[in-house]
Amino acid sequence: MTPKKTALVISAHAADFVWRCGGAIALHAEKGYDVTVACLSFGERGESARLWKEGKSLDEVKAIRRAEAEAAADVLGVARLECFDLGDYPLVLEKDDKYRLVDLIRDVQPAFMLSHSQYDPYNTDHMYTTQIALEARMIAQAWGHNPGQKVLGAPQLYLFEPHQTEQMGWKPDHFLDITGVWDKKRAAMEHMNGQVHLWDYYTRVAQQRANHFKRNSGGMSGGRDCQYAEGFQSVFPRTVDEL
Repeated sequence: MTPKKTALVISAHAADFVWRCGGAIALHAEKGYDVTVACLSFGERGESARLWKEGKSLDEVKAIRRAEAEAAADVLGVARLECFDLGDYPLVLEKDDKYRLVDLIRDVQPAFMLSHSQYDPYNTDHMYTTQIALEARMIAQAWGHNPGQKVLGAPQLYLFEPHQTEQMGWKPDHFLDITGVWDKKRAAMEHMNGQVHLWDYYTRVAQQRANHFKRNSGGMSGGRDCQYAEGFQSVFPRTVDEL
């Protein structure tokens, strides 16, 4: 039997995977990938202002954020949602938490991984998550870590778009057409009721990236049409036999 194709998203907070790579998740799920999302926190303290203003308690905020993430993941076709519940602002992983993520990576054996930009002065949880993703990827490749487990190969790590791109040093080298699954991404975004202000913002981002997709696929000289897209920056070199 052909091994199942897999992918892994490592998301600092419960909503990050929806805004920043929900289209990629839905598209690859439709292509037959089992997409696993690891949410390191619910974003309960730093990314749930509306819920706090409504007078919710910490437990209530976390429960709401979990339910929103689960509903969004279901819409996108996520095969497995792992909620680490490690808290946020700041997000901190102890050694055992890192090893739990390493175990997940080895279990999933992703063909590719997705996480945040490597620099984010507005939200250090984000860049910390990518530091952890790189560290966990490295450990998962080490033959001396938990000998007997299947070691990881060398999946590409794609960095999805941060909220204030120009300040993050993020430079996309991939544009992914998500027009065919846009309705799923928009529906998933609309499950994130704690951050309603971002629904239209990330719609505009997807439209802008679609323009970049068209321009880089040939523009007026024959590039195909695209209405919605997502941008990604790759971390590692790609090995090819021809250009």
